[in-house]
Amino acid sequence: MKNRRDFLAAARAGKAVTTGMIVQRRRRGAGETSDPATRVGYTASKKVGNAVIRNRAKRRLRALAREVIGPRGERNEDFVLIARAGSTVSRPYEALRDDLLYALRKLDRAGPASKP
Repeated sequence: MKNRRDFLAAARAGKAVTTGMIVQRRRRGAGETSDPATRVGYTASKKVGNAVIRNRAKRRLRALAREVIGPRGERNEDFVLIARAGSTVSRPYEALRDDLLYALRKLDRAGPASKP
């Protein structure tokens, strides 16, 4: 995802907070975009650290998304993964993976998040 509008729509739809990250999810409507694939956006604010630390955090989140969200298939969803200060970079990768899986289960239990 690249547009601010898409990030804001995901923020309104629903979120799950874990130790290592914040995950926001939004299910897009059928006619909303021509691309039914799952889209993922990444955010790391200056609270996370300097540019090197923020980029490291986003690289870790990208790797997690490829591993965990990618195999979920084309579900017409938008995800935003937000790095948390101190924990996204220093937390072990396996713990971050567990955090993401937990957040996805929590969002699935919350029901469809399809707010525009």
